Amino acid sequence: MDSSSVKHQNHPSKKEKTRSVTYRLPVKLVEAIETEAMNHNISHNVMARQILEKYVQWDRFANKIGIIPVPKKILDTLGLEMSPKDIDEIISLIKPVIKDSVLFIKGKYDLKRCIETLEDYMRASGMKSDHRVDGALHHFIIQHELGANWSMFTEQLLKEIFHEFMPESTMKCQTTESTVIATIALGADFSEHDY
Repeated sequence: MDSSSVKHQNHPSKKEKTRSVTYRLPVKLVEAIETEAMNHNISHNVMARQILEKYVQWDRFANKIGIIPVPKKILDTLGLEMSPKDIDEIISLIKPVIKDSVLFIKGKYDLKRCIETLEDYMRASGMKSDHRVDGALHHFIIQHELGANWSMFTEQLLKEIFHEFMPESTMKCQTTESTVIATIALGADFSEHDY
């Protein structure tokens, strides 16, 4: 990846119409939001917007589709014992769940909506991810920090998702114990936020 020609693919930042809204909130809640905003070096207005965006994009659906928070330490421990056969079984179980979740959240199941939903999930769960575009090549970078078996799981899941929608395309991967970089040619104009 030559960094001079690589563009980051972010959620669209269209100039949205805004409107001022006033809420009456408990003082403790306002103080907690202000403190958290100060710790992140952002305004409390930006913090409140981020909280509401996360709720609208993910949290309001999570309970409805059966997502529950799992401590990272549990996933770390489970990952240590996963065999390639276990990974295959988990993927065969999770693929229909992903499809149902994308249909429920986005209203349709296609590659763009699937990628966007996975990005929303990673952002909501605190995983670091990035989407970089280098000409026709798209690099999906996922930093999960859960170990080598979870890297194998992530690589295999992404290969199956891309193969479902683009059976003639080949995805290449670079993996470490904490990071997966999946690279596939989707075209310079491809954006998972444009559907």
